[in-house]
Amino acid sequence: MTKSRLALILVLTAAFVAGIVAWAPSARAQQPSAPTRTQSQPATQAQNPAPENAAAQPTAAEVTAYTLPPDLYEKTKRLEHVRFLFFVISPIYGLVVLWFFLRWKLGPKYRDCSESTSSKFLLQVLVFAPLFVVTLDVLSLPTSIFEQWEERNYGISVQGWPSWAWDWTKGEFVNVIMGIIVIAILYAVLRKSPRRWWFWFWLAALPLGILLIFIQPLVIDPLFHKFDPLQQKDPALTAALEQMVQRAGQSIPPERMYWMNASEKLNAVNAYVTGIGASKRIVVWDTTVEKMTTPQIVAVVGHEMGHYVLNHIPKGLTIYGIGSLIIFYLGYRCIGWLLAWRGAVWGIRQTDDFASVGALLLLLSVFTLVLTPVTNAISRYFEHQADQYALEVTHGLTPDSSQVAAQMFQNLGEIDLEFPNPSRLDVWLTYDHPAIRDRVRFALTYDPWAHGGTGEFVH
Repeated sequence: MTKSRLALILVLTAAFVAGIVAWAPSARAQQPSAPTRTQSQPATQAQNPAPENAAAQPTAAEVTAYTLPPDLYEKTKRLEHVRFLFFVISPIYGLVVLWFFLRWKLGPKYRDCSESTSSKFLLQVLVFAPLFVVTLDVLSLPTSIFEQWEERNYGISVQGWPSWAWDWTKGEFVNVIMGIIVIAILYAVLRKSPRRWWFWFWLAALPLGILLIFIQPLVIDPLFHKFDPLQQKDPALTAALEQMVQRAGQSIPPERMYWMNASEKLNAVNAYVTGIGASKRIVVWDTTVEKMTTPQIVAVVGHEMGHYVLNHIPKGLTIYGIGSLIIFYLGYRCIGWLLAWRGAVWGIRQTDDFASVGALLLLLSVFTLVLTPVTNAISRYFEHQADQYALEVTHGLTPDSSQVAAQMFQNLGEIDLEFPNPSRLDVWLTYDHPAIRDRVRFALTYDPWAHGGTGEFVH
């Protein structure tokens, strides 16, 4: 289960923009990564020795399956129950928040406030949208606080509460800006085309989602973490990544490889590729540099590179685009019925009334929740393909690449405290990546080269 549901899950775009962001390569805790180093090193390390002040590389035992010692096994079992409970309660709580927002008639109060401020549409949006966004996020704080408390309790997060609160505040600024844009677009098309607003709003969400992917590493990520050139921190790692990138047929020069200071907030490890076009870059957490071998980091980035090479981004955009179009259409078909039933009680005049945003978001949230198992299944399939690509792109570059990958997943499970034996129902409902046990098994058994064959994606 992923742990980062960050500030980019935005008002009214949960059905589409949040889907795009979920497919955008970002710093997700479930990325294939690991905390230890093995004895095997790629040829580039011999040619590019590590800096003199680099930490000694630890070793790792051979992995044959994902297993944990008894005490850690019980700890992960308890956390698995907590995570499943949170997965069930969190969206229900979100729907309850929206219901009380409607019942307390906060939307009409904010609408009246905006209309009394100005008769200009944009000025009204500038008043209404921040009130709406901040209110929902404040009411949703209990689930965010609980998640942070649990991660601190289990040692996954080391971030203090003042720092966490400051990150939440910065996230609110991002949410408010995006909320203003989204609500302005939504109600502009609602008032211009009452019968086709769902299509025009969907069409506007396409470039907005792509823009988010582009600006995330340039504008949003630096608000929460410090980034430095990776070449200054670890020249050998930079050279190894460059070699893998070239084999993948991609173009990410060393100038777009970065070291991120994650240790001030997390114990987790990660490395990822993010952005598109000129904003595309490789990011390696400092915890990963400390706890992983160069071959393991290359494998992690190889996984992320797989998302690009295998066109998971455009495929994901297409899938979410189709899904969100259906969801917006269902919202259009149902909002009239919902307002006819409860609109007068909630103080909502009609669909193009700003106050209807809560009712519309309630509908979209229900439809999106129903589709969660489907989107998770698609995500697991793409992540499995990326695992396969990483094994293929590192074959020949990394000695015993299958064992390196297995050790990587083993240690990721230990650090992220993933339960070794999740039920099929749990995986089906809540996992957007394959279970660690399955990833280890695949890494150890995938061998198309054994009888002279080649990889499916890398020949």
